[in-house]
Amino acid sequence: MKKRIAVLASGRGSNFQAVLDAIRAGTVPAACVALITDNPEAYAIERAEKAQVPVLIIDYTSFPDRAGYEQALLAAMQECSAELFVLAGYMRILGSGIVRAFPDRIMNIHPALLPSFPGLHAQRQAVLHGVKVAGCTVHFVDECLDGGPIILQACVPVMEDDDEDTLADRILEREHECYPEAIRLFCEDRLVIEGRRVRIC
Repeated sequence: MKKRIAVLASGRGSNFQAVLDAIRAGTVPAACVALITDNPEAYAIERAEKAQVPVLIIDYTSFPDRAGYEQALLAAMQECSAELFVLAGYMRILGSGIVRAFPDRIMNIHPALLPSFPGLHAQRQAVLHGVKVAGCTVHFVDECLDGGPIILQACVPVMEDDDEDTLADRILEREHECYPEAIRLFCEDRLVIEGRRVRIC
């Protein structure tokens, strides 16, 4: 039985595309039932339309405050009836009300080896810190920024001449592998959360 997933994205949606490609290839047993975006100009919308995925645009700028936006976002997420929500370059922090509404059902990917370098510009943080290894982390979303239980991580070397952009490109290649894999494990009911640990069974 395929699980229903919905994707939240704000920009180009390359991780969204990687997930769509894995679904189409049959490696992820899921049906993508919606793209939800806060940005009516997001290129992810074009990707969704090509894949015949319904698009819900909840334009952040059309709301007087964050509370109004989050109320509309929560309603849109509930309307999807998705079993898993996938954050793929979604550039807003989800409020606690949304996180609590979908416990252990929201997944995010971060371009660093958490708990190192949470928040924005993780690749820049890694370069400036002088680390020798960087990477990406797929984790469940909780009320702590980039702090939820870790599902998968992948490493990439940091080269002597790397800058933020070259490192980001190298990490992104691994993101496109890790995210579909983590979603596959969820859809196969193989992820068990035990406190801070996620056990793959």
